[in-house]
Amino acid sequence: MTHELGNRKIAILATHGVEQSEVVEPRTALQRAGARVDLISPEPGRIQAFNRLDRGDTFAVHRTVADVGAPDYDGLILPGGIVNSDALRTDPSAVQFVRGFLAARKPVAAICHGPWLLVEADAVRHRTVTSRPSLRTDIANAGGAWVDEAVHVDGGLVTSRSPDDLCAFCTKLLEVFAAGLQTAGPERTQAADVHDLRPGDESAAIDVASADSFPASDPPSSLRVT
Repeated sequence: MTHELGNRKIAILATHGVEQSEVVEPRTALQRAGARVDLISPEPGRIQAFNRLDRGDTFAVHRTVADVGAPDYDGLILPGGIVNSDALRTDPSAVQFVRGFLAARKPVAAICHGPWLLVEADAVRHRTVTSRPSLRTDIANAGGAWVDEAVHVDGGLVTSRSPDDLCAFCTKLLEVFAAGLQTAGPERTQAADVHDLRPGDESAAIDVASADSFPASDPPSSLRVT
């Protein structure tokens, strides 16, 4: 089935240490479907991607999280890479950016370590998701159910385990993004009650889920980008 996304604008949120294939393959699939795809990051310039543990290409940042918000896009992709996801989940502006999509009930797709951002945004409570198996305890502690599947869809939330699942991930995210706004889960999370604010607005929204967030262990120092 062909999914047309010609009127859609999709954001990919990433920083240094992102898994290269998890940026390139979803972006290519979306662009072939006619969507415009922007790379969003906390800082301007270029970010360093990795192919597993090896340095890959660098990618130009289109806009920063300080300059945009969920109202500017129709959907969000959260690629993995342990360094990338660990850095973003500790960045309040990045977490707030993710919460904006959840509050607006816009589709979100996360793969590999990307669901760490969903945990930090309190978005897995009462939901079923998949991810890298190492995130299973974090997801359970945050009130979610973890499944070992190539791709899982819960409302408008699409999750996958690893780069090995990119084919299934891209197929399903095109389907969900084309469908538009996600349906509500069995219970609305705190994130769905946070106003869809742009970074910089006066709000305590950044801290809404902090009490219920469960950070995981730090990445090995050998994987840190310097």
